[in-house]
Amino acid sequence: MTRIDDTFAKLKAANKKAFVTYVMAGDPNYETSLEVVKGLPAAGVDIIELGLPFTDPMADGSTIQLAGQRALEAGMTLEKTLQLARDFRTTDDTTPIVLMGYYNPIYNRGVDQFLQDAKEAGIDGMIVVDLPPEEDDELCIPAQKAGLNFIRLATPTTDEKRLPKVLENTSGFVYYVSITGITGAAEAQASDVAPEVARIKSQTDLPIIVGFGIKTPETAEAIASVADGTVVGSAIVSLLENGKSVTEVLAFVKSLADGAHRA
Repeated sequence: MTRIDDTFAKLKAANKKAFVTYVMAGDPNYETSLEVVKGLPAAGVDIIELGLPFTDPMADGSTIQLAGQRALEAGMTLEKTLQLARDFRTTDDTTPIVLMGYYNPIYNRGVDQFLQDAKEAGIDGMIVVDLPPEEDDELCIPAQKAGLNFIRLATPTTDEKRLPKVLENTSGFVYYVSITGITGAAEAQASDVAPEVARIKSQTDLPIIVGFGIKTPETAEAIASVADGTVVGSAIVSLLENGKSVTEVLAFVKSLADGAHRA
């Protein structure tokens, strides 16, 4: 059992939905980023997705792209991202951390070394959006063997033929992308999401967490009510982009968490 598995087991026992947040590691700088991440559990966050800054984030809209650029310009690296996780773990040994990003920095470090370092830093799982199931031997299978969950994305265009392949080696949870498009784009609609979640659930026992296009407590509640939980990223990252204080960011996160937990 990973921290992710344990968290979902506890939420299920409490009849609660999961609230997951995404923040870019090192945005706008290391110190502020660490302060935000350390404050997320007290604001109601069940699982933290920690973005790994990368120069060419093809699944992300402008908000996340700019966050990655700010982090890189502030000197953020893969090593410093892992250090941020280590620093978080000095005060929190229970909240799961999912590293979300692209394969290039991991490949550059070397898969075996990366997995060893990630496990040691307290990372529990990863979402690597540019490695399809056909490349599972590259990172997914080694990650599972190292005790890390490998979380896959399903989308509105993942049809009945493709879905079993997507689910084949997925663990931890399934991340359902609620819209056809990039992060921070159109608003998610529960009426569109509900049948898709049911379709995926017919083929897996894993929790289904829905992300992309969730910007308000009301939407978080609506989406969580038809899934096992929800993810918010761009709406939080945009506050940092606009110079909001850590206190203001965490207050907004709490409002979103309260919405998801009402579902």
